[in-house]
Amino acid sequence: DPDALFADVDAVAVALPPAVQAGLAARAAEAGCHLLLDKPVATAVVDARRVVEAAERSGVSSVVFFTLRYDPLPAGWIAEQAAAGGWCTAHADWLAPLFGDAAEPSPFAASHWRREKGALWDVGPHALSVLLPVLGDVTGPGAVRAVRGPGDTVQLVLRHAEGATSTVTLSLTAPPAAAGAGAELRGEHGVTALPEGSIGPVAAFARAVDALLASAGTGAPHPCDVRFGLRVTELLAAAEQDLEAAEGR
Repeated sequence: DPDALFADVDAVAVALPPAVQAGLAARAAEAGCHLLLDKPVATAVVDARRVVEAAERSGVSSVVFFTLRYDPLPAGWIAEQAAAGGWCTAHADWLAPLFGDAAEPSPFAASHWRREKGALWDVGPHALSVLLPVLGDVTGPGAVRAVRGPGDTVQLVLRHAEGATSTVTLSLTAPPAAAGAGAELRGEHGVTALPEGSIGPVAAFARAVDALLASAGTGAPHPCDVRFGLRVTELLAAAEQDLEAAEGR
């Protein structure tokens, strides 16, 4: 019984398909549990907003596990570039051979929600977690555009609030030789690229736990809390709507 569990603990970590995670997270927050959630918080804006509202009513802390934000080397780079400012454009690629004829063996290949929702929702959050803190929010009419490519490939064009633009290419059906993840910024300071992770996902998760403990102890919100998670869901939902509109759906 999840509710009995929530009544007995101070914090919960949830790593389930987003359609399941959001409902459980809202119930846990209502019960007064601090939250450590997987990305995306939800694939429906209404569900992500419900989690935020529950967390705000209960006053609990939250952390969403955007892996690179808890890895010291890329996280430090993101903070440095955000402080430097002056970036006019950026590009991010998150390409993996998870599905398709040339798919490589992976435990994630059995994930039904990833197969259904595709790269937009699986790796899109990673790209946004890098670009948004550096270039700012994405706002205004037509600020999110999306087109489909081969397989589940999606390309986004984003206009950020302070005038910068960015493009994002996402795929879970990329050929193995084309696979990889990265981001590059261009601006007043020249060109700089996101460094590779310096620790593995298990160590990064441990740092996310530490971040939640710190937030719960001080009351200070973490930059990657459920509010940020909601914003990521809103932007990906806008991209999904743009794709559907182009396809007449």
